[in-house]
Amino acid sequence: MEPQIRYAKTSDGVSIAYWTLGEGAPLVYMPIPPFSHIQLEWEMPECRQQYERLSRQRMLVRYDGRGCGLSDRDIVSYSIDSQILDLEAVVNSLDLDRFVLMVSSHWGPVGIAYAARNPDRVSNLILWCCNTSGSEFFGGAQVEARLDLLRKDFELYSETTAHVLYGWSVGEPARRIAKLIRESITREALLAEIAESREFDVSGLLPEVISPTLVLHRREHPVLDVSVARRLASRIQGARLVLLEGSSLAPYLGDTAPIESAIDEFLGHDGELEPSEPGSGAGALRTVLFTDLVGHTEMMQRLGDAGGRAVLREHERITREVLKAHGGLEVKTMGDGFMASFGSVTKAVECAVALQRAMEALTPDPSPAAAGEGQSVVPLKIRCGLNAGEPIEEEGDLFGATVILAARIAAKAEGGEILVADTVRGLCSGKGFLFADRGDFVAKGFEEPVRVYEVRWRE
Repeated sequence: MEPQIRYAKTSDGVSIAYWTLGEGAPLVYMPIPPFSHIQLEWEMPECRQQYERLSRQRMLVRYDGRGCGLSDRDIVSYSIDSQILDLEAVVNSLDLDRFVLMVSSHWGPVGIAYAARNPDRVSNLILWCCNTSGSEFFGGAQVEARLDLLRKDFELYSETTAHVLYGWSVGEPARRIAKLIRESITREALLAEIAESREFDVSGLLPEVISPTLVLHRREHPVLDVSVARRLASRIQGARLVLLEGSSLAPYLGDTAPIESAIDEFLGHDGELEPSEPGSGAGALRTVLFTDLVGHTEMMQRLGDAGGRAVLREHERITREVLKAHGGLEVKTMGDGFMASFGSVTKAVECAVALQRAMEALTPDPSPAAAGEGQSVVPLKIRCGLNAGEPIEEEGDLFGATVILAARIAAKAEGGEILVADTVRGLCSGKGFLFADRGDFVAKGFEEPVRVYEVRWRE
């Protein structure tokens, strides 16, 4: 069934067309610039099939940006801030507190800027064939040649662009995409949009993006070299880079299966590792995370009961927010620590890394008495331990060797460290984490030595 088109109003008075498809956790798919038309896209079989696949396990949200498709066309500005207003209008209209954000092509800077400014709302960021500055996308001779053509003959430009960017040669598919280009935006608006996009540069914001990020890029992309994707991924802490075969700019053309698999795995929907509630079944593969706040007693002595409890509440609040953002299920708290369960081993390790970074930033202020005595403030540190296996589930709790070993591994870690069992390291192979071998140790209650690895999250 064709999704129902609705409208949201931006704070500067622009009407933005959008639709939703499916149910569950929201994935907001920003316009595919600058040729966005949510109604005509649905009429294209290849595009519709991808939207249907993306909505199988979540709610997919698509919208036309200002000046494009079914949204208001009488627009004077295509700045990053203006386009962020479009996104905010849609997510606020749907009352979305947190959502996955997917961005394409040279509107990458818009999504990156929003994610850097709103880490509390963007649970995950997916960047498809994106750049960080306008010069990366619009600096080539090929692009200049097509822009000259745009100024002279819009119809011929649309046909040429369909061939160059989308990998189509002749036939009905090429005619459909060329028609989509012409229906999406006027020539004058397109020239204005490109002129502003040339000036985009969010390179300085990349280190500020803390949402788990997936960078997808096709090796034979006609405009953006692979080096652009590598540079982008390397500057976002913990970002995962997936290079795919093919040349089409459109994610719904060519070999789409690896794209969908990468997105599903990244979001925790990866077959047997799909998250599930405790007690939902027996024998499910889970990753168990234990955390423990180091130096709790010393902190209470420094700050007093009231001050120490306030810091502990903040620690609990942050831990719960990070668990939720990474699909973790809080099993129980244990004084100054947590036990959590994950359906995805990758999300569990990413959660542990995010917790360490958050705790490193959370340093309690000293009490007046301590400050007067010249005592220094000791940053809060947590230790994390992870193990993967098939724990026993009873009444919302987890039991068994998998859980016990995770607790033993956590106890072996120092403050600020993440230690994982060899099982976890193996399941994370190729996921972009850096591990250091910490050798074997004999855990209490286990006969065989256990090899553990440290996740080098600061690198």
